[in-house]
Amino acid sequence: MGSSEEKVVAVIMVGGPTKGTRFRPLSLNIPKPLFPLAGQPMVHHPISACKRIPNLGQIFLIGFYEEREFALYVSSISNELKVPVRYLREDKPHGSAGGLYNFRDLIMEDSPSHIFLLNCDVCCSFPLPEMLEAHRKFGGMGTLLVIKVSAESANQFGELVADPVTNELLHYTEKPETFVSDRINCGVYIFTPDIFNAIEGVSTQWKDRADLRRLSSFESLHSATRNAPTHFVRLDQDILSPLAGKKQLYTYETLDFWEQIKTPGMSLKCSGLYLSQFRFTTPHLLVSGDGTKSASIIGNVYVHPSAKIHPSAKIGPNVSISANARIGAGVRLISCIILDNVEIKDNAVVIHAIVGWKSSIGRWSRVQASGNYNSKLGITILGEAVTVEDEVVVINSVVLPHKTLNVSVQEEIIL
Repeated sequence: MGSSEEKVVAVIMVGGPTKGTRFRPLSLNIPKPLFPLAGQPMVHHPISACKRIPNLGQIFLIGFYEEREFALYVSSISNELKVPVRYLREDKPHGSAGGLYNFRDLIMEDSPSHIFLLNCDVCCSFPLPEMLEAHRKFGGMGTLLVIKVSAESANQFGELVADPVTNELLHYTEKPETFVSDRINCGVYIFTPDIFNAIEGVSTQWKDRADLRRLSSFESLHSATRNAPTHFVRLDQDILSPLAGKKQLYTYETLDFWEQIKTPGMSLKCSGLYLSQFRFTTPHLLVSGDGTKSASIIGNVYVHPSAKIHPSAKIGPNVSISANARIGAGVRLISCIILDNVEIKDNAVVIHAIVGWKSSIGRWSRVQASGNYNSKLGITILGEAVTVEDEVVVINSVVLPHKTLNVSVQEEIIL
C-alpha cells in the first residue's frame, strides 16, 4: 500500500456542446453532463464516487463548454463534498489523452502519485478504491476498468485481451470489425504520472513523421493522418493499443453494472440503475409511501423535496421527479424522468418517458413508449415547455421545445 501522504487526483472528461448532438433535444437546454439522472447531474455520480478515493486531493473537470455553464455547479459540489473541484476549459478538442496532457501542470501541481481518469458519460458503480488497490499491486503505469459483455455488442466498444493470471493488458483494439474479445474498456482508468511521458512520446513521434512526410510528396497526398495535429492524442488508439503487451497496462474487471450514456434513452435506463444503487449506498435519497397520507411508491423513486404529489398518485418503479414538479390526483408514473416545474394533471399516465422542463400534461392524457432504450423512438421525450392537452395520447415520439399537442401522435418527431 502507498503511504498516507500520497495524494491522488481525479480528472473527469465532460466533452463539449459539439459532442452532445445525440442527446438532443435535452442538450438544447443544459450541458449534457448536468442533465439529471436519479435526481443528480450526470457528472455528480462519478464525482461523488471520487470522494471515496483515499487521499483525494482535487477533482478536475475538463471540457470545452463555456466556463459560466459549470461555474454554479462546481461551486456547490465543492462545498457539498468538501473537496476542491475545478473546471478546466480546453481552447479546442485535444482528444482524451491530449486534454489530460494539455493541463498537466495544473494536474501535477500537488505532485500526486496517481491520477484517475473518468469519462462523464459512463454509468457504473465506479469501484475506484478497489481499482487503486489493485493498481498498486500490479505495479504498472495504468489500470483500466473492464467488463464482460455479449459477443454481439462488444464491437461497439474498445475490445481487449488480458492475461487471465496477471491481468496484464496484452492486446487492445477500438471498435474492431471482427470479434476480438468479450471484454471491453469501461472508460475508467488510473495512471501514474508516467502517462504524461507516454503522451509526449506519441506527440514527438507524430512530429517526426510530419517532418519526414514533408520529404515525400506522394505520401503527403495519400496519408490519412497527414493533418493529425500533434496536440490531438486519443487515449485508446494512440496510448493503450501501442502499450499493450509491454507490462505497463493492467485490467481490473467489474462484475457490477456498466452502460454508456450517449442518448436520452440510455439516460433513462441509467437513471434507473443509479436509483437501484441508491437502495444500497444512499437509501435516504429514495422516498416511500403507501397511499394514505402520501402517494403510493413502488420500487426505487427519487422526489425532490419541493415537488408536490397528490396522495392518490401512484409512482414507480424507476421514477425521478425534479424541483417544483406538480403531480395531480390519480396520476400514474412508471420508468420516467420528470424535470423541473413540470405539471402532470389528474389521471394522466407517463410510462418510459422524459418530460422536459416547464412542460404540462393534461387530464387523462398518456405519454408513453415501448421502453426500448437503444431505439431512436424507444422512449418518448418532451422538450422544454411542451403542452400536451387533455385526453391526448403521445406514443414513441420526440417533441421539440415549445410545442402544443392537441391531437394524438405515434412514432413521430414533432419539429
